[in-house]
Amino acid sequence: MHQHKWHAEAIIADTLKREPEVKLASSDGAWRFSRWRQFVGSYTLPALPDPMFVVQLAGKTNVRTWERDGWSETASYPGAATIVPATMATRWLVDGELDVVTLSIDSGDLRAASVFDQFSRMRFAFSDPLGAALARQILAELYRPASGARDIYVSAMIDALKAHMLRGPATTASSGFPTSAFSSYRIHHVMNAVAERPEAEHSLEDMAAQAGITPSHFCRVFKRATGMSPHQYVLKARLERAQQMLSQSETPMSQIADMLGFTSQSHFNRAFRNFAGETPSSFRKRRLD
Repeated sequence: MHQHKWHAEAIIADTLKREPEVKLASSDGAWRFSRWRQFVGSYTLPALPDPMFVVQLAGKTNVRTWERDGWSETASYPGAATIVPATMATRWLVDGELDVVTLSIDSGDLRAASVFDQFSRMRFAFSDPLGAALARQILAELYRPASGARDIYVSAMIDALKAHMLRGPATTASSGFPTSAFSSYRIHHVMNAVAERPEAEHSLEDMAAQAGITPSHFCRVFKRATGMSPHQYVLKARLERAQQMLSQSETPMSQIADMLGFTSQSHFNRAFRNFAGETPSSFRKRRLD
């Protein structure tokens, strides 16, 4: 079989040497929805016959694409979307596990909708909370037992995701509705996640993905809301948890440093002294005496 006769998912499966974990296609082949999980590596994807909408669900934030003479400076992240144009070979660098969903739409339908030019170039790793939410909802339904009601619901969600894809990524920062309360809720959600598990990695990209905005915009919004950078907030949460552990347990300093994500005990000691004005040992002695 010649490659140009394959649909996009068959080409991806041949490149990754594995089938999608979940897949669904319309009876007429006008669209295909799939979930893919792949591990570390560099992959060259031959040109696809149809444009493809990709949403990263989870996995490493260090997913990059090849741009002219090197890997992109921008990395994809959970919640980000990418549009892969038809007839264009692409290269991908995956540093860890990748978990994405793809939606491909027949090129003929795009031409009929007069939006084909919109998909003529790569659009890599743009923030797309709605696309991610729709993709996750479709996927959640596909893991449920099959039923007539489920199939109708999934079909409606696919239509919504198709319409979202055809509309294209937003061209301005404005969402068309007041965002202060929305941003406040998202920021507080991230703050609560850090407070609950300060020892977790909490990378900038992950926190921005939780908030549904780009990392650079997240930094600006977060600093306006808290008066400190995301990195400073995570460090503060870890040091406050360290104070609690030092006051309420006899856990060794080295173990506390390791449990809270510090690179070494000396790193922990320096950060704690800058934060509390005394060493961890003197703080513990004073609290336990």
